[in-house]
Amino acid sequence: MPYSIEEHKHRFAAWAAGTAASVKGCRFSVRQGQDVLEAAGLKRVLGGVDRLPNPEQMDRSHRKWRSGVIAAAQSEGFEFTDGVAAKLINVYLKAGYVCGGHHDDLRVRALHPPIDSVLLDELSARNVGGLRAEWNVARKVRWSKFDSTQYETVICNIRLCLQGSPMWEVEKYWRGYQ
Repeated sequence: MPYSIEEHKHRFAAWAAGTAASVKGCRFSVRQGQDVLEAAGLKRVLGGVDRLPNPEQMDRSHRKWRSGVIAAAQSEGFEFTDGVAAKLINVYLKAGYVCGGHHDDLRVRALHPPIDSVLLDELSARNVGGLRAEWNVARKVRWSKFDSTQYETVICNIRLCLQGSPMWEVEKYWRGYQ
């Protein structure tokens, strides 16, 4: 099979996601992360923006994706939380779509951003949206330990603060690039 830009994008996105989501207490290789993404069907989702759900369906679809990733990880011998599954999914889709030139598409604007301690610390320090107490609750739990409800609460709070702006814009508070 010839090497295509689609395969190139998938490999890069899987590398970025596997690197970002592997954390103390849940270590896995980039290859294992890629296998989990593929087994959960995320490679098909990366096949074109038309494969993304409508914005109003994003949270429900994301919950299904997380369940699929968690199940695929279990079959590989890993115990992923919703937080780890979300980070794997979110970095994967960010690399493929947000940073792949589709950032203005309504479906891409609704994609969940990667959540980590660097982002949560900054959201708290700046009291973004006047939600310091909520950011601190999430910080204490730790993103890699989030269950579904804790993860979705953070996403709802981000959406509230952004007031209709693309979800990826919350990353202006992420200082991990420095």
